[in-house]
Amino acid sequence: MASAFGNLVMAVRGIGSNWLRTLLTMLGVLIGVASVIVLLAIGTGSSQSIEKSIESLGSNTLTVFSGASSSSSSGTKIRNSTLNTASVSALSNSLNDPDVKSVSPVVTTSVTATYNGSSYSTSVIGSTASYLSAENYTVSAGRSISHADVADRAQVIDIGTSVASALFATGSDPLGKQIQLGSSEFTVVGLLASKGSSGLSNQDAVAIAPYTAVQDQLTGESASFSELLVQGKTPATLSLAESEVESTLASLNDTTVANLPFTVIDSASLLSTATSSSKTFTALLGWVAAVSLLVGAIGVMNIMLVTVTERTREIGIRKAIGARRRVILTQFLIESTVISFLGGIFGAFAGILVSHFKIDGVTPVLASYSIPLALGVAVSVGIVAGFYPAHRAASLRPIDALRYE
Repeated sequence: MASAFGNLVMAVRGIGSNWLRTLLTMLGVLIGVASVIVLLAIGTGSSQSIEKSIESLGSNTLTVFSGASSSSSSGTKIRNSTLNTASVSALSNSLNDPDVKSVSPVVTTSVTATYNGSSYSTSVIGSTASYLSAENYTVSAGRSISHADVADRAQVIDIGTSVASALFATGSDPLGKQIQLGSSEFTVVGLLASKGSSGLSNQDAVAIAPYTAVQDQLTGESASFSELLVQGKTPATLSLAESEVESTLASLNDTTVANLPFTVIDSASLLSTATSSSKTFTALLGWVAAVSLLVGAIGVMNIMLVTVTERTREIGIRKAIGARRRVILTQFLIESTVISFLGGIFGAFAGILVSHFKIDGVTPVLASYSIPLALGVAVSVGIVAGFYPAHRAASLRPIDALRYE
């Protein structure tokens, strides 16, 4: 115990004998450790942002898009296959699609909304009442658009918080007010609860109206929809719902599932793919940060080699008066480990501090494993980088060390 304490004391004295050089060496480790923590935090934050963005689109939904033309069972070409009211009716049939909860036709357009001189560029989504629940929208005030509104082609609308704050003064009630969308007036009947921004998409900068009114006033009457949003009854049966949707559409368009002229996207598989990609991105950032630690390790080894060279005579004297090889080896290993450990501690504090700030629009999320990982690697760096210089010091013959000038 006394010998170990003595080695520690001598190691600390050796480190303090040239404190400026020691600080510069620690700086390399500090930057490496801080880089690992910050980059992993950025990767984790980006991952969570992507996941929230996809989940906000509805975690139990299928989106059906119009695709290319396909071949019928008789070999003739079906051209301009579209998603229309017949598609909605067929998919809403519980006998054909027992795992489908709702089907929402979607018509979208971008317009400038105005009210009393205030204006805001917003995305107007024309759909039905089921769209809100499928997309995880809730109404915080007023009511949602209804099936009756769709049937009556009523010019009513639910607006997001970003639209409301841009058009109406703080504290005022937007319900019942008429806003101008292009050249048409729509009455605000509901205020959507905030979903926040996710990635580059602002989920609150939307306005949802009956698709019939949107077609009448904004996009022009059309027999087709740009997409259909299909909500499954449960996440567990979403794959069954997807198969049912594909089979129904194939039958309706006189073709096979393989030649289906539509694209069906499963939100769950999209989330899985995005999660896998974001994990790869996070791992890549971790490896980039590891390069900084490698540079720090090279710096530690370089300084320890210089230290051994400068203290050759001291090593010779210690060995001449009886110091064992193991004692010399331990002393220099302790020096390199202490330098790396202190650099790791300060690097961890720096990394945690930086992780509390937004970086290029991304909110870092501190990964719980990154701190012990970075500190563990820092200590390992000290041991590995210091081993060769320590071994070299311990291997010096006393007579050669004493003769060194």
